[in-house]
Amino acid sequence: MKLLDVVALLEDMPELNLYRGQVGTVVEEYEPGVFEVEFSDFNGRAYALETLQAKYLMILHHSPLKDEMLVEK
Repeated sequence: MKLLDVVALLEDMPELNLYRGQVGTVVEEYEPGVFEVEFSDFNGRAYALETLQAKYLMILHHSPLKDEMLVEK
């Protein structure tokens, strides 16, 4: 993951009022595997800004990927 990647939340976090499938944008990387993610509505208004570990996020892709990018590391 890197700055400005679009990500989806992989599990519910009711204590943060965030739920699996909600989409956000990586706006900062604090250390390897720890990101600040901004969640916004369709009008671009942020409704959450949270620091999350990569294990709770999945990168979303809007175009075809090269075969080598599909292999999990």
